[in-house]
Amino acid sequence: MQVMANRLDRGVRMYQSEYEQKLLDVLHSGWYVLGNEVASFEEEFAQYLGAGHCVGLASGLDALWIAFKMLGIGPKDEVIVQANTYIASVMGITINGATPVFIEPDRYFNLDAARVEEKITEKTKAILVVHLYGQASNMEYILKIAKKHGLKVVEDCAQSHGALYGGKKTGTFGDIGCFSFYPSKNLGAFGDGGAIVTNDGAIAQNVRMFRNYGSDKKYFNKVVGANSRLDEIQAGFLRVKLKHIKELQEEREQICDRYLHEISNTAIELPDILEGASHVWHQFVIKCEDRQKLIHYLKTKQIETAIHYPIPPHLSEAYQYLGIKRGSFPVAEKYADSVLSIPLYNGMKKEEQDYVIACINEFCM
Repeated sequence: MQVMANRLDRGVRMYQSEYEQKLLDVLHSGWYVLGNEVASFEEEFAQYLGAGHCVGLASGLDALWIAFKMLGIGPKDEVIVQANTYIASVMGITINGATPVFIEPDRYFNLDAARVEEKITEKTKAILVVHLYGQASNMEYILKIAKKHGLKVVEDCAQSHGALYGGKKTGTFGDIGCFSFYPSKNLGAFGDGGAIVTNDGAIAQNVRMFRNYGSDKKYFNKVVGANSRLDEIQAGFLRVKLKHIKELQEEREQICDRYLHEISNTAIELPDILEGASHVWHQFVIKCEDRQKLIHYLKTKQIETAIHYPIPPHLSEAYQYLGIKRGSFPVAEKYADSVLSIPLYNGMKKEEQDYVIACINEFCM
């Protein structure tokens, strides 16, 4: 049996007729940029999250760098961020000329809030919280630190659509929440897309203007902005998927509940869930000391896996200029050497789940 690491086609087929009808509706409307579909999705997604405002953008990376731009963070400023995140999180900081200050992750793969205060300086302006793999971070602790030191809080929710901390959805705690709708996300489009959410009306208004060449009225440009607009077709597809997000999430939870309770192998470390937080399982990430042996073994069984992520941003070629050497963040580096994402997708058949569980349980170091 062959089991892919991820399959998007299964999820599409679940609501295929709705997607096809939505495509025709948009095509027949004759309006393809910043029309009714985008406006409706923004309203519906904000309502789903419990946020005041949502502004659709062209990508999750755009959401990140525009967020820091809107908060006035730039050269000579520092932003605290976890060391084990995807590099796009860090790019959101550095595109604005600011400096990332890395913090080790906790046992849940998220920012270790207990380590934040020791890295705060007079240059620190914000904390970027990444809800990695779909689990909400310890927002209560982080918000206390931010308030104490007068820091802005930006949330990277690219992988945490609908995740809760204390009953409140990620993206609604900080000054700005940033979302990606890349196709593989739990709420994914059929191409690139992103959004900023905020409870600050002035920020929302400024983002709307900035995303459209810095103009809130055609040909009247107030600032040098960007071209970063969620298009009508993608917004329409997202509206369809948002209607079904509860059932899609419940399916992922059922699969991961099986993994948590039925995978039993001393060579495999299963993920932990923070008390008070929920996990929407963008990825099911295990740890293995001899990861390469496990990957090879599963490959012989025709089970595909993925590594999220093999190179921490501080060790990437892109950020060599920061001068951070291997060994500076041993926890993040250990995770990079040992984490492995096993197959997880909507539409995953029971026999596929059975096979993955059985093969992992039979693995020997």
